[in-house]
Amino acid sequence: MTTSATLQEKLSRLGIRNELDLVLHLPLRYEDETHLFPIRDAPHGPMVQVEGDIVHTEVVMRPKRQLVCRIEDSSGDLTIRFLNFYASQIKILATEKRVRLLGEIRTGFYGAEMVHPKYRIVRIGEALAEAMTPVYPVTAGLTQRTLSKLIRQALTELQQQLLSETLPDSIRQHYDLAGFHQSLLYLHFPPPEAPVKALQARTHPAWRRIKFDELLAQQLSMRFHYRQRRKRTAPALSQRQCLVRQFLSRLDFTLTDAQQKACDEIARDLALPYPMQRLLQGDVGSGKTIVAAIAALQAIENGYQAAFMAPTEILAEQHQQKLSCWFEPLGIRVAWLTGSQRKKNKKAVLTEVALGAAPLVIGTHAIFQDQVIFQRLGLIIIDEQHRFGVQQRLALRMKATQSDQVPHQLMMTATPIPRTLSMSYFADLDISVIDKPPPGRSPVITKLIASNRRNEVIERIQHACRLGKQVYWVCPLIEESEVLQLQAAQETYETLRTVFPELSLGLLHGRLPPPEKNDVMTRFKQGEIQLLVATTVIEVGVDVPNASLMVIENAEHMGLSQLHQLRGRVGRGTEASICILMFQQPLSEVSRKRLKIIFEHTDGFEIARQDLLLRGPGELLGARQSGIPMLRFADLERDVDLIAAAQMVANELLDAYPEMAQQHMARWLGDKSEFLRV
Repeated sequence: MTTSATLQEKLSRLGIRNELDLVLHLPLRYEDETHLFPIRDAPHGPMVQVEGDIVHTEVVMRPKRQLVCRIEDSSGDLTIRFLNFYASQIKILATEKRVRLLGEIRTGFYGAEMVHPKYRIVRIGEALAEAMTPVYPVTAGLTQRTLSKLIRQALTELQQQLLSETLPDSIRQHYDLAGFHQSLLYLHFPPPEAPVKALQARTHPAWRRIKFDELLAQQLSMRFHYRQRRKRTAPALSQRQCLVRQFLSRLDFTLTDAQQKACDEIARDLALPYPMQRLLQGDVGSGKTIVAAIAALQAIENGYQAAFMAPTEILAEQHQQKLSCWFEPLGIRVAWLTGSQRKKNKKAVLTEVALGAAPLVIGTHAIFQDQVIFQRLGLIIIDEQHRFGVQQRLALRMKATQSDQVPHQLMMTATPIPRTLSMSYFADLDISVIDKPPPGRSPVITKLIASNRRNEVIERIQHACRLGKQVYWVCPLIEESEVLQLQAAQETYETLRTVFPELSLGLLHGRLPPPEKNDVMTRFKQGEIQLLVATTVIEVGVDVPNASLMVIENAEHMGLSQLHQLRGRVGRGTEASICILMFQQPLSEVSRKRLKIIFEHTDGFEIARQDLLLRGPGELLGARQSGIPMLRFADLERDVDLIAAAQMVANELLDAYPEMAQQHMARWLGDKSEFLRV
């Protein structure tokens, strides 16, 4: 692709670096310049093309300066308006000229009118376009005309093998897929008879082929690296079950069917001689930690160590306290490792870990620092895995001291993943799902209350505390500045101390020194603190069954996943709990939709599905998306049948047509799939 440096820079902004990128830069929409409507018969609303003589042109001030023209044909007249225009346009659109317009006709101040139509001066009888006109995504300084010319040139010059078929005829016929090269030509140069609705809606067979190929490339990449990982060796941790039976016998409850199923899936994987890469997903409070604990026991019983990593010190400490209560009666030492530990304590823990005296190590990101050396690491458990970057997770996996082995990896998330997202972006993982909460938990009642009804909220808090219950007050999320968020929390704390002089209040935020955080949480758990004012630091892991009321201030600024996670901090006992979402009016349309969803749904999987519809996959994937090629053409909701087909075809290609599979990945991904090696 011979272009100037300036043009190359503009193209690179669109992700275009070569001819193949150019031909895969497909239209956003199409303009139909193949048909001409008489003005009187042109429908209002859709994009239409009309033509007529300019009979009047003037600049008016109603209410702002604008250029107004009136055109006529034999059937009627039409007004066109330009709110922003150049002096040269006044001359171009002079009377007695003939103009062809493309735009939407609406009823306005002047009757039927087009505002800012696409236009050009023509002669009577001038030929119409022979094909639909594609409209491409562009960037500043790059015109549609220039881009169209480059794409046409690339399609002409590109070597035939680069556009050759990457699907066997048998697969194309089975799934009724159009040819790849023909589909590209059709989408770039649709004929006059092309069905406009199908092209615009991206349901035309040519679009379906392109979307299928994009999804197939994603599936191939995921499954290829899944298979590559299975060629590596990991310790085969047999299901001895002695420690697990002892552990379960000491519990005062039994596992749910969903928990037992997840345990069985994980146990089978751990017994295999290649590394498990499993994601355990379950809604807030579904009991993932006990499943992870049983997996850790399987590793420990086989003479290996397990590392349990959490994203925050509060969550890590919650796990440390819970697992210590479970494991130490079994004679298992649980080590605790965080960045804030004193040097002397940390050194002692590092020695224990290196000697293998600590079979289970729990901590934050401090676990994967260079000075942490495991004697025999067999299993890594990562809680809230989306909060860790790809490189952080890789660093921990490299802690295995046996150079020829890698540890098994169990990742957990309390952010349920919609089915279509797990089918596409998590196809490189095995997934276990806990879809039912433990028995005895009452659903949380969600209430939406405008901030001008604050007095009602205060009365509810007083009532709950009189009954001996505890309350969370979550301060607004201020993303622009952690300092501002801290300030808001402190101000809220001081205000509420004045409002509730009879209550014992506590303050918790991310800037508190770890000993103070621990002290506040301990006092809250023990019931000494009745009302805990906190930032969103309590979003995950905090477990206080006596807390039955939560107030979330400025809830309209928070995402659905975060609101659902916060709400999960109450309702952890047997009594009904309430979560009050306070909001400022007026609400934006997006905020209104978010609050409606969280109000109407308590099922995290449905909330996640609605969130996917609102935001798309990019924001939902979190740190995992670092390096992931996002889908440009396929839609996870509308094209679920294509995702399922791509899953089937990916395995068939890798098994029977490996060269075609590699060619297909190279075409669509280039080097963008390298991140999947982790």
